[in-house]
Amino acid sequence: MDARSVIEAVRDGRATPEGVAWFAAGLADGTVTDAQAGAFAMAVLLRGVPEAVRVALTRAMRDSGDVLRWDLPGPVLDKHSTGGVGDSISLLLAPALAECGAFVPMVSGRGLGHTGGTLDKLESIPGYTVEQSEDRLRALMAEVGCAIVSASARIAPADKRLYAIRDVTGTVESVDLITASILSKKLAAGLQALVLDVKVGSGAFLPSPEEAQTLARSLVDTANGAGCKTTALITDMDRPLALTAGNALEVREVMDTLTGAAPTPRLIELTCALGGEVLAVAGLAADPGQGGNAIRRSLTSGAAAERFGRMVAAQGGPADFVARYTEHLPVAPVIRPVPAPGPGTVARIDTRAIGTAVVRLGGGRLKGGDPVDPRVGLSALAAPGDAVGPDAPLAMVHAATEAAAEAAIAAVQAAYSLGAAPGPVPLIHERIAP
Repeated sequence: MDARSVIEAVRDGRATPEGVAWFAAGLADGTVTDAQAGAFAMAVLLRGVPEAVRVALTRAMRDSGDVLRWDLPGPVLDKHSTGGVGDSISLLLAPALAECGAFVPMVSGRGLGHTGGTLDKLESIPGYTVEQSEDRLRALMAEVGCAIVSASARIAPADKRLYAIRDVTGTVESVDLITASILSKKLAAGLQALVLDVKVGSGAFLPSPEEAQTLARSLVDTANGAGCKTTALITDMDRPLALTAGNALEVREVMDTLTGAAPTPRLIELTCALGGEVLAVAGLAADPGQGGNAIRRSLTSGAAAERFGRMVAAQGGPADFVARYTEHLPVAPVIRPVPAPGPGTVARIDTRAIGTAVVRLGGGRLKGGDPVDPRVGLSALAAPGDAVGPDAPLAMVHAATEAAAEAAIAAVQAAYSLGAAPGPVPLIHERIAP
């Protein structure tokens, strides 16, 4: 077998599981050149591959590096989101699942484009260390039951190489390759069950309902085909998920929710829905409703907050973070309201533009390697249907400088449309099961 024959087979609609598995191994060991990897990615984008081939590619990319094996007194679970604005669910769900008897080695990522990254959010906590050795990750599972960490270089190296090539060859949008990329990393963590949060709407990576359904179905069928029990929820991203967007601001909102100081209902609703799904799939609940109720109890009782505090301390953060999070989290030097253009009702939000405004404040990266300012972002974001006016701004801007604040104010004003109050939009659009 050789790279050219595999590429030709994909191009001509004759792709085989054996061929793509060989190609994934070649990506990891250098047998495949960058030019061949780019041609393969373009062939997959333009022609697509059958489900059996996509499963084989996912498994081979998973197996191109380390695959964790666990011996724990409970199922190993995780969740993945396709990315959004104001989406801090991972910080709530990991400790809540651990409280319900699961073990959660959550391998997360950084901000990508206009979407926020879980690791960037956690690094706004002083001392929190996302890079952990495999031995330390195993100790964290035994000590705490959950950890949120970055992927090591030895996790799915074939995907790491192919992703970098896709980024510069116009092939990022391939559903087959998106599926293999997401799942190869998740399955390398040794999961027994997974729940997926596939976003749809103006702030989603794939904004149309048809695209979201296609991706959700591909992810669910491929994960189950690869041996990991998985369901997905398609959820709304036509508005920011919560009231804040920005790293330290989102952590503060999470803590306000975990401690009961000022809970955000949408965060609780989606955490319970996703948690209920994966608890039911893993056999820790009779059905998603029962599982969701167990997650809600862990959140409202303060048990998940206590577990989150243990995780933060175990990963290098302050031992008193839960009790004193308002003192530990950094604060921007410039905080300004975003005036509404006049009295009215929020009709629509360009959520992608909100995420981009946070990135341009310094809360994300315009290019790889850019530093992230954990202090900056937006809070008190008005939602569709909210009345705004002289005494009710669209949001509050948290910036490093007055000039940055002024630019963000203009960007946020442009992202909001006033008019007739929109009809109610469900947070959860659809459930995708095997």
